[in-house]
Amino acid sequence: MRANAMSELPDHVVIRRIGPLKRALLLAATSLAGLTALYLVYERGRFDAGYDRSAVAAQRSELDSRMAKLEKANAALSAHVAELDTLRIGRAQERAELARAIGDLQAQVSRQTQQIEFYRSVLSESAASHGEGLELREVRITSGPTPGHFAVHLTLLERTRPEADTRGTLVLSVQGTSEGKPVALDEAALTDGKTHEQPFSFRYFQTVEKEITLPQGFRPDRLTIEVQPRARSGVHAAAAAGHGDPTAPLVQSFPWRVDAP
Repeated sequence: MRANAMSELPDHVVIRRIGPLKRALLLAATSLAGLTALYLVYERGRFDAGYDRSAVAAQRSELDSRMAKLEKANAALSAHVAELDTLRIGRAQERAELARAIGDLQAQVSRQTQQIEFYRSVLSESAASHGEGLELREVRITSGPTPGHFAVHLTLLERTRPEADTRGTLVLSVQGTSEGKPVALDEAALTDGKTHEQPFSFRYFQTVEKEITLPQGFRPDRLTIEVQPRARSGVHAAAAAGHGDPTAPLVQSFPWRVDAP
Protein backbone atom coordinates (compact mmCIF):
# COMPACT_ATOMS: atom_id res chain seq x y z
CA MET A 1 0.00 0.00 0.00
CA ARG A 2 2.81 2.39 0.96
CA ALA A 3 4.71 1.33 -2.06
CA ASN A 4 1.76 2.20 -4.25
CA ALA A 5 1.51 5.66 -2.64
CA MET A 6 5.12 6.32 -3.23
CA SER A 7 4.79 5.20 -6.78
CA GLU A 8 1.94 7.62 -7.30
CA LEU A 9 4.04 10.77 -6.30
CA PRO A 10 5.30 12.90 -9.11
CA ASP A 11 8.84 12.45 -10.20
CA HIS A 12 9.84 16.06 -9.25
CA VAL A 13 8.77 15.84 -5.54
CA VAL A 14 11.78 15.44 -3.13
CA ILE A 15 11.19 14.33 0.43
CA ARG A 16 13.86 15.39 2.99
CA ARG A 17 14.03 14.64 6.67
CA ILE A 18 14.42 17.47 9.31
CA GLY A 19 17.80 17.37 11.13
CA PRO A 20 18.19 17.47 14.94
CA LEU A 21 19.52 21.07 14.94
CA LYS A 22 16.61 22.38 12.98
CA ARG A 23 14.24 20.46 15.21
CA ALA A 24 15.79 22.07 18.33
CA LEU A 25 15.61 25.56 16.81
CA LEU A 26 12.01 25.01 15.86
CA LEU A 27 11.21 23.84 19.38
CA ALA A 28 12.96 26.87 20.94
CA ALA A 29 11.14 29.27 18.65
CA THR A 30 7.84 27.65 19.51
CA SER A 31 8.59 27.89 23.26
CA LEU A 32 9.66 31.54 22.97
CA ALA A 33 6.54 32.37 21.05
CA GLY A 34 4.47 30.63 23.72
CA LEU A 35 6.19 32.51 26.54
CA THR A 36 5.78 35.79 24.68
CA ALA A 37 2.12 35.09 24.22
CA LEU A 38 1.74 34.24 27.92
CA TYR A 39 3.53 37.49 28.95
CA LEU A 40 1.36 39.52 26.63
CA VAL A 41 -1.70 37.87 28.09
CA TYR A 42 -0.33 38.60 31.63
CA GLU A 43 0.31 42.27 30.81
CA ARG A 44 -3.10 42.48 29.16
CA GLY A 45 -4.70 41.09 32.29
CA ARG A 46 -2.87 43.60 34.51
CA PHE A 47 -3.77 46.45 32.20
CA ASP A 48 -7.41 45.39 32.22
CA ALA A 49 -7.22 45.28 36.04
CA GLY A 50 -6.00 48.92 36.17
CA TYR A 51 -2.26 48.31 36.61
CA ASP A 52 -0.15 51.11 35.09
CA ARG A 53 3.51 50.13 34.72
CA SER A 54 4.79 53.69 34.24
CA ALA A 55 2.83 54.96 37.24
CA VAL A 56 4.17 52.13 39.40
CA ALA A 57 7.74 52.92 38.27
CA ALA A 58 7.27 56.62 39.09
CA GLN A 59 5.79 55.73 42.50
CA ARG A 60 8.69 53.41 43.25
CA SER A 61 11.18 56.10 42.26
CA GLU A 62 9.42 58.54 44.58
CA LEU A 63 9.47 56.01 47.41
CA ASP A 64 13.19 55.37 46.87
CA SER A 65 13.86 59.11 46.98
CA ARG A 66 11.78 59.49 50.14
CA MET A 67 13.61 56.55 51.74
CA ALA A 68 16.97 58.14 50.92
CA LYS A 69 15.85 61.41 52.53
CA LEU A 70 14.62 59.56 55.63
CA GLU A 71 17.91 57.68 55.93
CA LYS A 72 19.79 60.98 55.64
CA ALA A 73 17.58 62.58 58.29
CA ASN A 74 18.03 59.52 60.52
CA ALA A 75 21.82 59.79 60.19
CA ALA A 76 21.66 63.51 61.08
CA LEU A 77 19.47 62.76 64.10
CA SER A 78 21.85 60.02 65.25
CA ALA A 79 24.80 62.43 64.98
CA HIS A 80 22.83 65.06 66.91
CA VAL A 81 21.97 62.53 69.64
CA ALA A 82 25.64 61.53 69.89
CA GLU A 83 26.62 65.20 70.15
CA LEU A 84 24.03 65.76 72.87
CA ASP A 85 25.31 62.73 74.77
CA THR A 86 28.87 64.04 74.56
CA LEU A 87 27.72 67.47 75.70
CA ARG A 88 25.73 65.95 78.56
CA ILE A 89 28.74 63.94 79.74
CA GLY A 90 30.96 67.00 79.49
CA ARG A 91 28.53 69.11 81.48
CA ALA A 92 28.25 66.40 84.11
CA GLN A 93 32.04 66.34 84.44
CA GLU A 94 32.12 70.14 84.63
CA ARG A 95 29.46 70.12 87.35
CA ALA A 96 31.43 67.50 89.29
CA GLU A 97 34.65 69.51 88.97
CA LEU A 98 32.84 72.70 89.93
CA ALA A 99 31.29 71.03 92.96
CA ARG A 100 34.71 69.70 93.98
CA ALA A 101 36.29 73.14 93.52
CA ILE A 102 33.51 74.77 95.54
CA GLY A 103 34.00 72.19 98.28
CA ASP A 104 37.75 72.86 98.33
CA LEU A 105 37.18 76.62 98.46
CA GLN A 106 34.64 76.25 101.26
CA ALA A 107 37.07 74.09 103.22
CA GLN A 108 39.84 76.62 102.61
CA VAL A 109 37.62 79.51 103.70
CA SER A 110 36.64 77.56 106.80
CA ARG A 111 40.29 76.89 107.67
CA GLN A 112 41.25 80.51 107.08
CA THR A 113 38.32 81.72 109.16
CA GLN A 114 39.40 79.44 112.00
CA GLN A 115 42.96 80.68 111.69
CA ILE A 116 41.84 84.32 111.74
CA GLU A 117 39.70 83.73 114.81
CA PHE A 118 42.56 81.90 116.48
CA TYR A 119 45.08 84.65 115.80
CA ARG A 120 42.60 87.32 116.82
CA SER A 121 42.22 85.57 120.17
CA VAL A 122 46.00 85.25 120.37
CA LEU A 123 46.36 88.95 119.63
CA SER A 124 43.80 89.84 122.29
CA GLU A 125 45.52 87.66 124.89
CA SER A 126 48.94 88.90 123.86
CA ALA A 127 47.90 92.56 124.03
CA ALA A 128 46.42 92.03 127.48
CA SER A 129 49.45 90.19 128.86
CA HIS A 130 52.43 91.67 127.01
CA GLY A 131 51.42 95.17 126.08
CA GLU A 132 52.04 96.55 122.61
CA GLY A 133 54.41 96.08 119.67
CA LEU A 134 55.63 93.12 117.61
CA GLU A 135 55.83 89.63 119.03
CA LEU A 136 57.45 86.39 117.85
CA ARG A 137 55.38 83.21 118.09
CA GLU A 138 55.75 79.55 117.10
CA VAL A 139 59.50 79.68 116.43
CA ARG A 140 60.81 76.25 115.45
CA ILE A 141 63.57 74.66 113.36
CA THR A 142 63.18 71.67 111.03
CA SER A 143 65.80 69.69 109.09
CA GLY A 144 66.09 70.06 105.33
CA PRO A 145 66.39 67.46 102.57
CA THR A 146 70.20 67.27 102.84
CA PRO A 147 72.63 67.45 105.77
CA GLY A 148 73.41 70.98 106.85
CA HIS A 149 70.16 72.40 105.44
CA PHE A 150 67.44 73.64 107.80
CA ALA A 151 64.22 75.67 107.73
CA VAL A 152 63.30 78.27 110.35
CA HIS A 153 59.55 78.74 110.92
CA LEU A 154 58.10 81.64 112.87
CA THR A 155 55.01 83.83 113.19
CA LEU A 156 55.04 87.62 113.58
CA LEU A 157 52.17 89.23 115.52
CA GLU A 158 51.31 92.91 115.71
CA ARG A 159 49.69 93.96 118.98
CA THR A 160 49.65 97.78 118.69
CA ARG A 161 47.47 98.28 115.63
CA PRO A 162 46.83 94.85 114.06
CA GLU A 163 44.40 96.23 111.50
CA ALA A 164 47.07 98.52 109.99
CA ASP A 165 49.94 97.49 107.72
CA THR A 166 53.06 96.50 109.62
CA ARG A 167 56.33 96.73 107.68
CA GLY A 168 59.94 96.12 108.50
CA THR A 169 62.84 93.71 108.11
CA LEU A 170 63.77 90.42 109.75
CA VAL A 171 67.34 89.16 110.20
CA LEU A 172 68.47 85.70 111.34
CA SER A 173 71.78 84.70 112.90
CA VAL A 174 73.09 81.50 114.47
CA GLN A 175 75.64 81.30 117.25
CA GLY A 176 77.78 78.23 117.84
CA THR A 177 81.30 76.83 117.70
CA SER A 178 83.63 75.69 114.95
CA GLU A 179 86.85 73.86 115.77
CA GLY A 180 86.29 74.72 119.43
CA LYS A 181 86.01 78.47 118.82
CA PRO A 182 82.82 80.57 119.15
CA VAL A 183 81.40 81.62 115.77
CA ALA A 184 78.38 83.75 114.86
CA LEU A 185 76.87 83.34 111.39
CA ASP A 186 74.80 86.23 110.01
CA GLU A 187 72.03 85.86 107.44
CA ALA A 188 74.37 86.37 104.50
CA ALA A 189 76.50 83.45 105.70
CA LEU A 190 73.40 81.35 106.36
CA THR A 191 71.99 81.92 102.85
CA ASP A 192 75.25 81.81 100.84
CA GLY A 193 75.04 85.57 100.30
CA LYS A 194 71.57 85.46 98.74
CA THR A 195 69.92 87.69 101.36
CA HIS A 196 71.11 89.99 104.14
CA GLU A 197 67.67 90.67 105.55
CA GLN A 198 64.07 89.74 104.78
CA PRO A 199 61.42 92.45 104.40
CA PHE A 200 57.88 91.84 105.69
CA SER A 201 54.51 93.54 105.37
CA PHE A 202 51.34 92.19 106.93
CA ARG A 203 48.20 92.82 108.93
CA TYR A 204 47.47 90.96 112.15
CA PHE A 205 50.11 88.27 111.61
CA GLN A 206 52.50 86.74 109.09
CA THR A 207 54.02 83.27 108.94
CA VAL A 208 57.66 83.21 107.78
CA GLU A 209 59.65 80.21 106.57
CA LYS A 210 63.37 80.75 105.94
CA GLU A 211 65.81 78.17 104.55
CA ILE A 212 69.35 78.32 105.90
CA THR A 213 72.54 76.31 105.45
CA LEU A 214 75.17 75.64 108.13
CA PRO A 215 78.79 75.03 107.12
CA GLN A 216 80.37 71.65 107.71
CA GLY A 217 81.94 71.32 111.13
CA PHE A 218 79.82 74.08 112.65
CA ARG A 219 77.93 73.18 115.84
CA PRO A 220 74.93 75.53 116.41
CA ASP A 221 73.91 76.54 119.94
CA ARG A 222 71.37 79.37 119.57
CA LEU A 223 69.18 81.00 116.96
CA THR A 224 68.79 84.78 117.17
CA ILE A 225 65.98 86.66 115.42
CA GLU A 226 66.06 90.45 115.08
CA VAL A 227 62.90 92.21 113.89
CA GLN A 228 63.22 95.87 112.91
CA PRO A 229 59.80 97.52 112.33
CA ARG A 230 59.39 100.68 110.29
CA ALA A 231 57.70 103.83 111.55
CA ARG A 232 53.99 104.28 110.73
CA SER A 233 51.78 107.31 110.86
CA GLY A 234 50.96 108.23 114.44
CA VAL A 235 53.79 106.26 116.02
CA HIS A 236 55.54 109.39 117.28
CA ALA A 237 52.34 110.50 119.00
CA ALA A 238 52.02 107.07 120.58
CA ALA A 239 55.61 107.25 121.79
CA ALA A 240 55.03 110.71 123.20
CA ALA A 241 51.96 109.43 125.03
CA GLY A 242 54.15 107.01 126.94
CA HIS A 243 53.56 103.80 124.97
CA GLY A 244 57.24 103.30 124.16
CA ASP A 245 58.96 103.41 120.77
CA PRO A 246 57.08 101.20 118.27
CA THR A 247 60.10 101.25 115.96
CA ALA A 248 62.45 99.72 118.54
CA PRO A 249 63.94 96.43 117.27
CA LEU A 250 62.77 93.14 118.72
CA VAL A 251 65.66 90.76 119.39
CA GLN A 252 65.12 87.26 120.78
CA SER A 253 67.37 84.19 121.06
CA PHE A 254 66.21 80.57 121.13
CA PRO A 255 68.09 77.36 121.88
CA TRP A 256 69.00 75.41 118.76
CA ARG A 257 66.57 72.51 118.76
CA VAL A 258 65.56 70.73 115.56
CA ASP A 259 61.99 69.45 115.44
CA ALA A 260 60.56 66.80 113.18
CA PRO A 261 59.66 68.19 109.74
